Amino acid sequence: MQFFLADPQGWKAPEIRPDAEALRASSVEIFVHAPYVLNLASTNNRIRIPSRKLLGQHAAAAATVGASGLIVHGGHVNKGEDIGVGIDNWRKALQKAQDDGGLPTRVLIENTAGGDNACARRFDELARLWDAVGEFGVGFCLDTCHAHAGGEKLLDIVDRVKSITGRIDLVHANGSRDGFDSGRDRHDNLTVKNVEPGMIDPELVAAVVRAAGAPAVVETPGGAEGQSADIAYLRAHQ
Repeated sequence: MQFFLADPQGWKAPEIRPDAEALRASSVEIFVHAPYVLNLASTNNRIRIPSRKLLGQHAAAAATVGASGLIVHGGHVNKGEDIGVGIDNWRKALQKAQDDGGLPTRVLIENTAGGDNACARRFDELARLWDAVGEFGVGFCLDTCHAHAGGEKLLDIVDRVKSITGRIDLVHANGSRDGFDSGRDRHDNLTVKNVEPGMIDPELVAAVVRAAGAPAVVETPGGAEGQSADIAYLRAHQ
C-alpha cells in the first residue's frame, strides 16, 4: 500500500493519520510517497532548504504508520547547471539528517522520467548519485514508466539497477502512454488491449516485478477499477 500524507503538489507539513495505530499493526506493507515538490538536488536555497525540512517531517510522519520506506524523486538541477552539484546537495541533505539523529524511515530514491538535468533519470547519473549517498542507507524505488520514458530499457533493468544500488525495495509497476525515451511521465494501465509499437509491453512490467523480488504498487489511471484490474494482471503473471 502506498499513499501521501500531505498535498503532493504543496509544501504543507504532513498530517498524522487517525488510523496510524491500525496501519502499524496491519500485515500490509506500507510505503509513503513524499510530495513531488521536494527537490533535495536543487541549487535554489528557497527550494533546497524547505525540501530538507519537508524530508524530515515526512520521514517522521511515515514512521507513525509503520512505513517501510519514504519514496523521494531523484530531483534535478536547472538547465545549464552541473548535475554534480545536485548530487552533492543530496549528500549534504542526508549527512545533515544523520548528524541530527537520523531519519526514522528509510528514504527510497525513485528514478524519474524526464529532464536532461535529472539526478536519477539516466543510470549513469544514478550511479554517481549512489556513490554519493549509498553510505546513508538509502533504498531504491524502480518505476517502470519512468524508466521507459527516461530511456532505460526494461528487459535487463533489474540487473542493471542492482549493479548500481545493490537493491530494489519497491517497484512502481506502471505502463506508459508515451514511447521509449520520450521524457514524458504519463502512466498507463497494464491491461490496455492494444499496445502500440514503442509502448511498454505489460508482460515486461510483470517480468520486472518477478525479477525484482520486491513489493509492487500500481500508480495507474482508472481509479479503483482500473488499478484493481492492473493488480489482478500482475498477480496472474507472478
